[in-house]
Amino acid sequence: MKARQFPYRIGGFTLIELMVAIAIAAVLLVIGVPSFVAFQRSSELTSAANSFVAALGAARGEAMKRGRQAVVVPRADNNWASGWTVFVDTDNDQQFNGSDILIVQQGALPTYFAATGQGTAQASPSYIMFNPSGYAQTSGSIFQSATLKIERNDITGTEKTNQTRIVVIAKTGRARACQPATDTTCTTSASE
Repeated sequence: MKARQFPYRIGGFTLIELMVAIAIAAVLLVIGVPSFVAFQRSSELTSAANSFVAALGAARGEAMKRGRQAVVVPRADNNWASGWTVFVDTDNDQQFNGSDILIVQQGALPTYFAATGQGTAQASPSYIMFNPSGYAQTSGSIFQSATLKIERNDITGTEKTNQTRIVVIAKTGRARACQPATDTTCTTSASE
């Protein structure tokens, strides 16, 4: 009996081909993972700034809709990185309590972010308040701008400047998020 001969070779990987493929995949992971982490943290930073701008918009809208003052305050100890609470301040004390109307709450930012305020956002207690006309003001009814800087605290130098966002709240109540690395008007002392 004659053995069957196959006209072609049965495909598959040799051990050497498999090891080369694994080595190439490992090199790509070593190169790609740090870039992915930087991209993820940059996205989280932008998301945090945009969430704060949205919270300010909600507070301003509720103040105008309800004809009462609306306030944004940090969730804990004047620390904006702990998150924030938006509410209609029914008793005019700039502190969230049982008589106030809760609008929205934001959870804490990741631990590698720091958030610092200027203006009323730096006061003790910290707050950003909108009057029934939608203007940003102090508890003494003085129109005042404020800023909140959100930055990564796990990097330094030029990279840190690129990974910083500033939310500027104008006296008129308009809020915007900007990046100081690309916008010369984006400073913690900005008022528009």
